[in-house]
Amino acid sequence: MNEINLGVTCDMHVHLRDGEMCELVTPSIRDGGVSVVYVMPNLQPPVTTVDRVVAYKKKLQELAPETTFLMSFYLCKDLSPELIHQAAVQKAIQGVKCYPAGVTTNSAAGVDPNDFSEFYPIFKAMEEENLVLNLHGERPSVGEEGNDIHVMNAEESFLPALRKLHQDFPNLKIILEHCTTEAAINTVRDINKDIKSPKDIRVAATITAHHLFLTIDDWAGNPINFCKPVAKLPSDKRALVAAAISGEPYFIFGSDSAPHPKESKAKHMGVCAGVFTQSLAIPYVAEVFDAQNALDKLKGFVSDFGLSFYGVKREDLKGQEEVILYRKDQAVPDALSNNEKLVVLLFKPCDKLKWSVKWSKPN
Repeated sequence: MNEINLGVTCDMHVHLRDGEMCELVTPSIRDGGVSVVYVMPNLQPPVTTVDRVVAYKKKLQELAPETTFLMSFYLCKDLSPELIHQAAVQKAIQGVKCYPAGVTTNSAAGVDPNDFSEFYPIFKAMEEENLVLNLHGERPSVGEEGNDIHVMNAEESFLPALRKLHQDFPNLKIILEHCTTEAAINTVRDINKDIKSPKDIRVAATITAHHLFLTIDDWAGNPINFCKPVAKLPSDKRALVAAAISGEPYFIFGSDSAPHPKESKAKHMGVCAGVFTQSLAIPYVAEVFDAQNALDKLKGFVSDFGLSFYGVKREDLKGQEEVILYRKDQAVPDALSNNEKLVVLLFKPCDKLKWSVKWSKPN
């Protein structure tokens, strides 16, 4: 294959920030070959009102008018079932993101993953409105003396909470975000073992571009590759790659592209967690699928499965340009910048990618 029409592509987990950083990275969505993005709400302060989410989407649309933005609320005590219903009626959001407190960037206002019960009225309203609950699936390593939770087992330790939420709300759409472990892949696959049709899927998982490349050895000592959840063992990476190329419709592309200023990634202490892949998102993923002789499965992973799970109808995307992946070498820049003051370091700087993207009007 030298050229593939991927249709309307989607990246169902992006961080676009605010202010000058937002102005820099939002236009790069299209550069990376993505048409539709699901936007994370962990701004400071977090996005928790209809007015705020509408204003944020308006700003993003002005920066990237050819991109479709799907929006979300930040799960916290400021939300109510009434607010969820109001936002759904206005079609302001497609889901709500849940961060365990303190596990990653801008998650201080997050929740206690050991007990979601106070949010059950919220989840019930979401279930009624067919909204998606997006779970950052890690248990925090602080707050419980002797709990032995750390970055390598925090995701696996969270999986019983995922099963319980699905058991308590069997019709609630749930995504386990940015999976990093074989255990997570096996859990999502097990939950879906009796699914007869993609429309019946209620629990899915996103897989990032960078976790398809990385293991623990790649981020230990390398701040560019440091993210949360951290990349794990070679066996975990193999499981992620196998899931991505499997054609199973509950494994969806979500880049978790997370930009930070260069000075926040290149310091000696307190390195920010996040890998920036937005500007080359589809070419990064294509490298992995090509290496596995699975390019025929790429469209499902980066287009069909995500749009289906989120209920994005083709008529809603009428006229949206399609992405053509074609074989052409390109070098990965070391950074994205709009001036000398704001520099974002890219994933795999100075590497060569075999694939590029272009845009085509639909027939």
